[in-house]
Amino acid sequence: MNYVERDTYGMYKTNAVKGPGPELMGANTLNGNDVYNHLDEDLGDIKEIMLDMRSGRVAYAVLSFGGFLSMGEKLFAVPWSALTLDTENKRFVLNVDKARLESAPGFDADQWPDMADQSWAKGIHAYYGTQPYPDDVQM
Repeated sequence: MNYVERDTYGMYKTNAVKGPGPELMGANTLNGNDVYNHLDEDLGDIKEIMLDMRSGRVAYAVLSFGGFLSMGEKLFAVPWSALTLDTENKRFVLNVDKARLESAPGFDADQWPDMADQSWAKGIHAYYGTQPYPDDVQM
């Protein structure tokens, strides 16, 4: 199911330039969206959007990969900056090979990591080749 199908308020129904769309979207409409890679391989779907409450920014998307009917699935905190929205196919793209994702640092649904831990965050960003909030200018 994609964000258009999850749009209970009708915010994506208009084709007008102004209003919600790919530039500004409801977080609850993104949960369940498919994630593919550049080779058009299905990498799973988004289970949660994690917000950094200090900055008000999206920090991670929690991606579910593997398993069947939530049995044996592994969760991955993917830096938001590692994802791009594919508006044509109404899904997200993560530029990671399936084999690399399989060996990525992940966790089980009942053992979430401390995502506020700076050393954990550095490791995740290093794995995906991203920086936290890359548009911030350091002074």
